Amino acid sequence: MIYHTGKLCLNAALVVLLTATVGISRLHAQTIREKVITRIFWQDRETDKLSYADLVTTNKWSIKRNWVKGFPELDAEKQDLVQMKACAGVLMVGVRDHDDGKHQSGWIAIDTGVFEEPHGNHTHWKYTRPPTVRQMRLDEDQGNPAHLYVYDRSFYLANDTKNGFTMAVPTGFLQTSVREVAKFFPGGGNHITMAAVNNTMAYSSWIDGGGPNAGRVDVVDLRQVKPEIAYSFNLPTGVIHGATSNSGKVFLAPTDGICWVAADTSLTQSADSVKVHHLPLGKDAESDKPLRTGAFENSRNWVLFSTGNADQSALCLINAALTAPKIVKVPITVADGLKLTTPKCILSLGKRYAFLFQDRTDAESDVQEQLTVVELDPNRDRDFSDAKVKTSIPVGDSKVDGHHGHHAIAFDAYGRYAIFTEPADGIINVMSLQNLNIVARFRVGGVPDSIVAVGAPEHFH
Repeated sequence: MIYHTGKLCLNAALVVLLTATVGISRLHAQTIREKVITRIFWQDRETDKLSYADLVTTNKWSIKRNWVKGFPELDAEKQDLVQMKACAGVLMVGVRDHDDGKHQSGWIAIDTGVFEEPHGNHTHWKYTRPPTVRQMRLDEDQGNPAHLYVYDRSFYLANDTKNGFTMAVPTGFLQTSVREVAKFFPGGGNHITMAAVNNTMAYSSWIDGGGPNAGRVDVVDLRQVKPEIAYSFNLPTGVIHGATSNSGKVFLAPTDGICWVAADTSLTQSADSVKVHHLPLGKDAESDKPLRTGAFENSRNWVLFSTGNADQSALCLINAALTAPKIVKVPITVADGLKLTTPKCILSLGKRYAFLFQDRTDAESDVQEQLTVVELDPNRDRDFSDAKVKTSIPVGDSKVDGHHGHHAIAFDAYGRYAIFTEPADGIINVMSLQNLNIVARFRVGGVPDSIVAVGAPEHFH
């Protein structure tokens, strides 16, 4: 009897212990819940479809892929997705057709479903709903756009064949009442790059290399009830294929080097009074042609871009805040057959980086492509003059076809992770910016092209 009683007591103790253990396990399971790190959107070059996915982690990474509600079925033989940008919870995507805009071109505005909640000196991110198309314009009157910009929390979309651009405030797309959010302005021509300042005026360029519009830049007053060009001026050379604004200056990328002008925010200048400043980049050692660039990136008061080929390759930086800006070059070792892409910048854990891919210039080449990371401010004094290459790592293949098929990179809003594509293999990578190591790889198929990340790790109360 004593034996049985002891056995019953032992069993009872085991039951209590097991119950407590199960309770702890359940509590532990509830504590370790899935956390969304960021929401990504990417284009598939093969199908011209737009995918989105939440990057999720507990003790391992996973991806939850889906499709944007209301996104139109495009004709991959006749249309292309072009540039896309996110701002204030809205993703805008440009659509270009193969018939000079006579088929169906335009834009699509998407509610990302990502909510930024301010908390004093920091922000919480929440993933409240699936992405949904809010407005779109796809018809024969949208001017076949290619370039899309965000300046001062507004979208600017170039309408190339209409010789103008569309301005849209993203928060307007999120309002429940349906109304016209986008407004067209004349300015620029043929293949437009542009810069806007304070949402009050814009500099819109012409791509022409000869004739009366060679090097032409139209200055547009955005405040007029009736949109019009205030005046125009010309750069010393044409084929302008890049523009940006920073620190009260506008920078443009023609055939020869960089040109800049003081932003005429009061619109008191004229074609005769505008002073165009020229910053040469040198000449190509083989062709003897002037070096140039094609696009800019901004980081604080610095303007960044890439230039050159092979042993003349470099990341260039301009301190736009200086009265007389000058070019700082950071040489980058680039193999023959590769060319630097436009830099993409991020502030991560107090460090500032620029990421540049080295992509093939010939799709038939087998030279190893690279991702180069430049530390912009090693001593953290906000002067990028001491920028230096931190590392270059091999990456999977691109699938370059004109402007498409390049590697693309995006960052979560906190600057903890970089997400980049390997187009030829249909892979999306997640890199920790703390140690620049790849922490996850996902085979999504197709040809992942442009990519945008919205939000940061979600917060649980």
